[in-house]
Amino acid sequence: MSDRKTMGLLLDTYGRTYADEAGIRLRDTPQPLYQLLVLSLLLSTRIRASVAVAAAKALFADGLRTPGRMADATWQQRVDALGEGGYRRYDERTATQLGDGALLLLDDWRGDLRRLRQEADGDTAALRAGLRRLPGLGPTGADIFVREVQAVWPETRPYIDAKALQGAERLGLPTSADALLALARGTGPAVLAAALVRAALDKHAAESIGLSAGA
Repeated sequence: MSDRKTMGLLLDTYGRTYADEAGIRLRDTPQPLYQLLVLSLLLSTRIRASVAVAAAKALFADGLRTPGRMADATWQQRVDALGEGGYRRYDERTATQLGDGALLLLDDWRGDLRRLRQEADGDTAALRAGLRRLPGLGPTGADIFVREVQAVWPETRPYIDAKALQGAERLGLPTSADALLALARGTGPAVLAAALVRAALDKHAAESIGLSAGA
């Protein structure tokens, strides 16, 4: 099967960002950017992505959509919301990290991640370093945030990181960002990166997208 056909099957099957799955209407405004940050933290732990997305939805449904609301919530309220989403393995630690992170975000960037963007001044490494100052947000969480935020922060594009390239390799696709974008024919890099990551996380990705053995 040609690389272009494989790419088409990949995007048909997995072509959705995690922000979209979590109901985040991503824009370059403080609230959706903060929601993406929360989702990135939840996705970065050793737990199924579907559970992390459900937990994010539960937090947002309980009104914890801004750093101010997150900081004002009690620790138990955060634990309960995470539990509603099935995020029980790391709920207590994550509840603490969410509270501490909201306070740091308010103190350092007045609750607005666009201020961090300004500090980074187009340097993706500086952006990732700034994100990693937030409790619980390590390299994996920073990668997730940048992969998704490239939809609205064009200076980060294209961000096709090592995890996304694992998905490309699993499907026998090229492992360079330029080649993958060319095959994707206008699909945004955030959607492409998310699709590749989903493929990397699915041990049966080839079968899931309809590739047959030896095709």
